Amino acid sequence: MKTKLYILLFFFGIVMLPQNTYAQVDFNKRPNDDLGNVEDTFQEYFFEALKQKGIENYQKSAEALIKCIEIDDSHPVLYYELGKNYMQLKNFGAAEDAFKEAVSKDPKNEWFLDELYGVYIQLNDMNKALKTVTQLVEYHPDYKQDLASLYIQLEKYREALKLLDEMDARSGYSEDRDYLRNQIYNLTGNDEDRIGNLEERVKSNPEDESNFLRLIYRYSETEETKKAFDAAKRLLELNPESQLVHLALYKFYLDENDIQNAIKSMKVVLTSSIIKPEAKMKVLNDFVRFVSKNPQYESDLIEVTSLISEDKSVKTLLELGDYYLKSNDKVKALSYYEEALQQEPNAFKIITDVLLLQIDLNKDADAVTKSKDALDIFPSQPILYLINGVANNKIKQPKKAIESLEIGLDFLVENPKMEADFYKQLSESHRQLNNISQSQTFAKKAEALLKD
Repeated sequence: MKTKLYILLFFFGIVMLPQNTYAQVDFNKRPNDDLGNVEDTFQEYFFEALKQKGIENYQKSAEALIKCIEIDDSHPVLYYELGKNYMQLKNFGAAEDAFKEAVSKDPKNEWFLDELYGVYIQLNDMNKALKTVTQLVEYHPDYKQDLASLYIQLEKYREALKLLDEMDARSGYSEDRDYLRNQIYNLTGNDEDRIGNLEERVKSNPEDESNFLRLIYRYSETEETKKAFDAAKRLLELNPESQLVHLALYKFYLDENDIQNAIKSMKVVLTSSIIKPEAKMKVLNDFVRFVSKNPQYESDLIEVTSLISEDKSVKTLLELGDYYLKSNDKVKALSYYEEALQQEPNAFKIITDVLLLQIDLNKDADAVTKSKDALDIFPSQPILYLINGVANNKIKQPKKAIESLEIGLDFLVENPKMEADFYKQLSESHRQLNNISQSQTFAKKAEALLKD
């Protein structure tokens, strides 16, 4: 019978305990008090605790464990399992008491301490959590990152930084620890220490371009542009094959009016296989804006856009369309708007931009088809009926124009200028049908609205 109990305890939780914990329990020793043989009763409650926990009846499992403790309270694992039941029941106060009792009986057991730490996190008692994690660190260095997080929550920033430095020195840098470090710098506003740490990393490991890139970013963020530019040039000197550095360099070159080097950097970015598309698009958008103010570099823009012909975002395509529209190159503008529409076929503004340019460029049959398709998506938009009417008039389909224009007028609300445009087109439709009287009537309506 004792052997069975030993095996059950092993699988019930004692498997996680250090060997010296259960080695002290002599399961073959008979009780030497005058209460008689209580082994069967203990095992009965113990089996009941196992069964109830297995079916997630944590309250009954806890009650059975309490009965075991009343018989023999020398086993810390009973309190440990009792605490876990209370955690499931969200009874964190009782869980804390149970885990503390388990720890008092086995102070060096990390599993007991870890569960107690979890209770304090649930109770949001960070001071007690800090004390418990400090104990855990003695047994497992992995808990140091938890300790650093607690230091930050308790505003013990110096201690947190010191601990992070120790971990970095021992294990190298990690994203998780860098996140904690930057949390501290953000909370304290200590950009000097942040940059100092990055400069130190660059000195100790100049081959790691990620440290350089972070340093460039931080200098830029604090508006120390010259230092950021110098750091970028240092990186390029150490690593001439670096592609990521050109994400910063092109901007610095533009600011310095070093256009040729800026264009070279942009080309590196736009042809890179490791730079993300969204970053490429930002560079291209910046270049489009630059060329709109410096049109002498348009040939470079054309060359650059051809480098990423398959990779343009909607935003970039619209920027290019706007640029060429301002330059009065409506054909190119339309081509970019149409490409953007392929990516976002239900974007109302892009649809209207395309339609208006098609009308302007006498692509009237295309405008008829596209406006009709658009009306299937936006059946209450009067501008689409107006465009459809204009396009049908231009291709000499006045009856279809009238049908569209009359429906569109029903959707028009308080827009005299657009209403006048509707009447002008209705006048044109009736003129084509030789309904001169009606044509004149609509023309007068349009004229009256424009006078008001």
